Amino acid sequence: MHWQDRIIIDPGILVGKPVIKGTRISVEFVVDLMGRGWSTEQILEEYDHLSREDIFACLAYAGQMLQTERVYLTPGGVARHAHYR
Repeated sequence: MHWQDRIIIDPGILVGKPVIKGTRISVEFVVDLMGRGWSTEQILEEYDHLSREDIFACLAYAGQMLQTERVYLTPGGVARHAHYR
């Protein structure tokens, strides 16, 4: 399974945030729920139009974005983040 099959970026949906295809549920929202301790089963119960594969696609997308993130320290120790695709 490739996240590209389930995650889309459309400027007309949530101002271009990555969302699960066919929904207005963002990857950010799903990852945040999991970070707050929600299980896959809880998410599926609350959002019954999602599938387990949708949730895995969100995690795969987030993981890939973190892998491409670069952190640059600027004078004064301030970090700047950049993503490369």
